[in-house]
Amino acid sequence: MIATVSPSTDTPRISWPDSELVAAAQRNDAKAFETLMRRYNRRLFRAARSVLRDDDAAEDAVQEAYLRAFSNLDSYRPIGSFAAWLTRIVINEALLQKRRNRREMVSLDQLDDDVTDAAHHSLADWLSTPDSSNAASARQLLELAVDALPEAFRLVFVLRSVEQLSIAETAQCLEISEATVKTRLHRAQIRLREDITRRLQNEQLTLFEFGGQRCDRIVVAVLHRLQPLRT
Repeated sequence: MIATVSPSTDTPRISWPDSELVAAAQRNDAKAFETLMRRYNRRLFRAARSVLRDDDAAEDAVQEAYLRAFSNLDSYRPIGSFAAWLTRIVINEALLQKRRNRREMVSLDQLDDDVTDAAHHSLADWLSTPDSSNAASARQLLELAVDALPEAFRLVFVLRSVEQLSIAETAQCLEISEATVKTRLHRAQIRLREDITRRLQNEQLTLFEFGGQRCDRIVVAVLHRLQPLRT
């Protein structure tokens, strides 16, 4: 059996592997808890938000997931990656929160092929606001389109394309096969492309707005430069 060499206490915890941070956290090392959270906050937030589609609710789910995980570290067994274990916990927490809030059962294995009307309306309303500067934001447009995806597709897209996890790790996080990851990602990408293309075709976007002040400046400048030529 190969002995595990623990990092020196002088080594910054940010460079410690997960296994050593978990061992330190099991000894109630506060810095280890902090390092693990800072390492995985973004991933867990994005995973939770993929289920809940709400920033505040996702933040609450992440906090609850950390509390649940850290309270059960003694029972943690290193089967698979610690990151995948954490991700599964936050997804389950988000699903529980969603079920509590909406009183409906949600399953990762159940694909909802119908994009919700609310998601469609929120995107349409956002795009059709005449004086909305948000219409020029590709990032916000994509976020709304991602929110409109069915939950199972949304989770795979966020973990695989946004967090850039490998196919294997995405499958491990969601407890599905690698083939299913590939299929859902492909279908998510098709839906996103079709959704964004349709919205851009059907909605008039206010891009590169030509305001009155700009118009006035051009007129004044040109007239000023024409004045010597007209005398």
